[in-house]
Amino acid sequence: MVRKTKRSASQWDCGMQMVPLKPYEIMQLDSSPLCAADITPDLKKQFAFLSGGRGDNGSPIIVFPEFPAFGEITDREFQNVLTYLTSVPSLSSTGVGFILVIDRRQDRWAAVKGTLLRIAGSFPGNLQLVLVLRPTTLLQRTLSDILFKFNKDEFKMKVPVIMLSSITELHSYIDRTQLTQELGGTQEYCHEKWISHRTAIEGFALMVKKTAQTLQSFGTELAETELPNEIQATTILLSSHTNKKDKMKEDLLLALGQGSRLLESINEPVTRDPDHNMNQDEMENLATVQRLLSQLDETERAFDEFWVRHQSKLEQCLQLRHFEHNYREVRALLDQVSEKLATFSEVGISPAHADHIFCELTSYEERVCEVLDRALALSREGDELIQNSHYAEDSIQPKCIELRTTSNNVSGNFSTRKDHLLKAMELHHCLEMASKWVDDGIYLLASQPVDKCQSHEGAELALQELERYLDNAGQNQLTELSIIWKEYETVLNQQLRDQVEKVFQKQVSMQEMFDKRRVSLKKLAAKQTRPVQPVAPRPEAFIKSPLSSPAHRALQEKNCSETDSGNNCVKTNRHASLTEEEENLAVLRRHVMNELLETERAYVEELLCVLQGYASEMDNPAMCHLIPAPLQNKKDVLFGNMLEIYHFHKRTFLRELEQYTDCPELVGRCFLERMTDLQIYEKYCHNKPRSESLWRQCSDCAFFQECQKKLEHKLGLDSYLLKPVQRITKYQLLLKEMLKYSKGCEGADDLQEALTSILGILKAVNDSMHLIAITGYEGNLSELGKLLMQGSFSVWTEHKKGHAKVKDLARFKPMQRHLFLHEKALLFCKRREENGEGYEKAPSYSFKQSLSMNAVGITENAKGDNKKFEIWCNSREEVYIVQAPSAEVKTTWVNEIRKVLTTQLEACREASQQRAPDQVFQFPPASSGTPSISPFKSAQKGFKKGEEKRADPCSPDAHSSSSPKQTGKGSPTSPDHKTKRQSDPTPFGFKGWNKASLSMDASEEHDGYSSAEDPLNSDPEDDNSKKLSAGKYTVMADYERGGPQELSVKSGDMVQLVREGDDRQWFVRNLSTSKEGWITAASLITLIAKSKSCQSLTSSEGSGSGHLSTSSSCSETCANFDIKP
Repeated sequence: MVRKTKRSASQWDCGMQMVPLKPYEIMQLDSSPLCAADITPDLKKQFAFLSGGRGDNGSPIIVFPEFPAFGEITDREFQNVLTYLTSVPSLSSTGVGFILVIDRRQDRWAAVKGTLLRIAGSFPGNLQLVLVLRPTTLLQRTLSDILFKFNKDEFKMKVPVIMLSSITELHSYIDRTQLTQELGGTQEYCHEKWISHRTAIEGFALMVKKTAQTLQSFGTELAETELPNEIQATTILLSSHTNKKDKMKEDLLLALGQGSRLLESINEPVTRDPDHNMNQDEMENLATVQRLLSQLDETERAFDEFWVRHQSKLEQCLQLRHFEHNYREVRALLDQVSEKLATFSEVGISPAHADHIFCELTSYEERVCEVLDRALALSREGDELIQNSHYAEDSIQPKCIELRTTSNNVSGNFSTRKDHLLKAMELHHCLEMASKWVDDGIYLLASQPVDKCQSHEGAELALQELERYLDNAGQNQLTELSIIWKEYETVLNQQLRDQVEKVFQKQVSMQEMFDKRRVSLKKLAAKQTRPVQPVAPRPEAFIKSPLSSPAHRALQEKNCSETDSGNNCVKTNRHASLTEEEENLAVLRRHVMNELLETERAYVEELLCVLQGYASEMDNPAMCHLIPAPLQNKKDVLFGNMLEIYHFHKRTFLRELEQYTDCPELVGRCFLERMTDLQIYEKYCHNKPRSESLWRQCSDCAFFQECQKKLEHKLGLDSYLLKPVQRITKYQLLLKEMLKYSKGCEGADDLQEALTSILGILKAVNDSMHLIAITGYEGNLSELGKLLMQGSFSVWTEHKKGHAKVKDLARFKPMQRHLFLHEKALLFCKRREENGEGYEKAPSYSFKQSLSMNAVGITENAKGDNKKFEIWCNSREEVYIVQAPSAEVKTTWVNEIRKVLTTQLEACREASQQRAPDQVFQFPPASSGTPSISPFKSAQKGFKKGEEKRADPCSPDAHSSSSPKQTGKGSPTSPDHKTKRQSDPTPFGFKGWNKASLSMDASEEHDGYSSAEDPLNSDPEDDNSKKLSAGKYTVMADYERGGPQELSVKSGDMVQLVREGDDRQWFVRNLSTSKEGWITAASLITLIAKSKSCQSLTSSEGSGSGHLSTSSSCSETCANFDIKP
């Protein structure tokens, strides 16, 4: 009997109901191990079989056919077959009992007796009737009748045993339709087919049972599985369960297929012959298979329903894990945003700073919008999970609420911070306007000429000017502090409060100064000159002593009183004027500092914009298809070290500059501390030609156009690649302005040193740019020592062969050569212009000749031309006559060459003294003629009369020209010489970076040469020897003003020098434009140097003086090699 499968607790939990098998349908598989497959050989002997027939009461019929070898059947075989045959019919049939039909018609009585004895001894089921067809032979039939009666008790059967003589008698007990054809019946029976059906049915039943058990075990496993807490584990579990489910489904489909085929096999006779009537066993087999298939279908449906619920739960678990993972990420991002937002608590120290913070906040808000959108999308995703009846609703809903709340809080905080900053920007703008109004007021007070205010009309005009200024104050003036505290209470921190108080105090002080000035001007305007009344002199007036006259003494006392009062007034005015001037300079310094900071911030933003909008996009896979082949992997060439420059300015330099906001005169220290870092610009400038060439090649590509479109830039990338070059040149201009307004301040020396260092960086970059353009030099340029100067000259050569002097054929047509003065050699190169555009048109220098500096000498003046000098070697066998663009350039080169030769001579002297301490060099005395210097030829004989004589390089004359007045203090090479830069309207001598520009000239006043020192610093003695006087002059060159108080003039303008002020400046009136302003004396000397009204503006040409002219320009420029700010 197959027992019913009990449902386990886990089975109930999982909700999957397994359909149990009926006990009579699988032939007691659990209680009886016998099945057709196990005893197939015994069954095939066919000594007994179930024909499928039934008796009148439904009793199953077991037929024992003729089997001569029945006696050879073992007891085990007999027992197995009968046990199996009695287990096949249904319980209802077996309960009635079996009918045994024993056919022994062809056998003997002994066989009949043996069969009955075996049946009586070991038949496993109930018996209802035993019908025996006795032997048909006469003898055996007779023996059977007799012996059966005598041996009847031996069979011990509780049912009747009927001996039948014929088939006809058998038919009286069993209907012919229930008997096989061998027994005279009509029933068709095939023993092989019966065995095949029984084997298939039992195999199918076993498969159904195993499938049901497997599904039950799998359901229990699924129900008892704990849900993982991680995405990966949940994914793996879902995949594993799905694979197992698919395997189960395959087994189910296999079982269903086998059952369907078995059902078709059982139905085959009916299919073949619709009139065929199945016997009872066949009908039971058919019913059994149908029930098994039905149970399998029910099991499959139950499993599918359970799997849907289980899969849904696993998928919901996976959704929950993804939701929780995304929640943690978004929550962390929102926390970061909140922390970052808390850092935007500053309100700035200036309008530009506040605006910068506001821009950063706005930019950050744009980036945060992605996080907020992601948070809201995640909350909507959680709501959808809840709407889909997710099992973890209690966990999801609070997280969704928290995400929405946090997102709203962040958005609200952004709005609050932006409103806060806008309010702060409003206050900053008010302070800026008020501060500017105050500064302009102070400037107005400082600009009113005291001498003009002494007259009635002048005082009236000045008073009206002050009144108009005060009337136009408008919104520029700060209101009461209490109103400001109340209106801007939310944005006022201690720093901003101090700033408001400071500006307000400045405003009060300025108003007090205005009030004092107005009182003074009103007194001057109201003062009336008493008319002089003619009175006839009394005769005694001429006799009496003036001292004895009481009236005269009273008048004297009154006059003395008025005089003293006037003197006190003048002293007070002078003190007030001094204070106003200091305040005016402070205002100008602040203006310069504000410009420095604002342009620095803008510069940093522009660099970031280029790096993000262009450089980063070159690594963007979405933009790769727009990048042309020549631009591939050339980001370092195009942008150079711009990223390094950006990081330096963003992280270091800008922050340090902001620390000097309140003390701008000390900003030079910041430059000095970071001077080494600023040398990173050399690398950028060296790469600029390659960058420009690459840009020219790819400027029209779609990549640059797309990037420019995204950035909404009006200018192309090339304009922004020029920013670093413009910035490094801008610093020297700002330092000049700051130095101009910081005379006598604490940081003036640092400003001067910073300016010199910046110019040194520019010069080093410029010189190196020229050096890299030299071609044809076979040696290593770095072995020649430091490059001291470089510039273009006209050169003649002379060669002495034997006793005859042979001049070049091109004696009167000079060669144009570019000279490079190194510490160890002087190079002669020919400048060549290349064809092309932009940097491809940059000049190059073809190397022609080099002179070792340890074998040359110089003659300062040649052929009476103050722009020529000679460089010679080998006892003047080779002479190079060099003509400079100007006398100033010549003087600078001569001085520099002299320094090199002197240094070498001193080094030689020290080396010689170390070798021979007793030997001392003897130098001939200096000649009064034109001096010449060569360091290693002092022992040679002098030249003929009229030619140059050697001078002692260590003597004062060797360091000066033939002018006996120049001293070490005035020498440009003197270490004690304090330089003072002259104002130049166009820094670096240029107005912009041209297409063909390639490198820098550190000295803007001379672009045809460069020097290790400033060649344009005038000596005090030179300045004293060049006097200016009031009068009218014609301007010979253009001049752009360098400050708000200076005057701009054009070539050909008529100007009038009105008066000389402090700090070597002249008040000048431009008669051509009717404008007035200040111009430095040094600039005036240059501008009106050739004007006939100028007196003593140049040194004597014949004196051979080595003093430097104050001219600020040279006739020859290197336009292709100079950086313009």
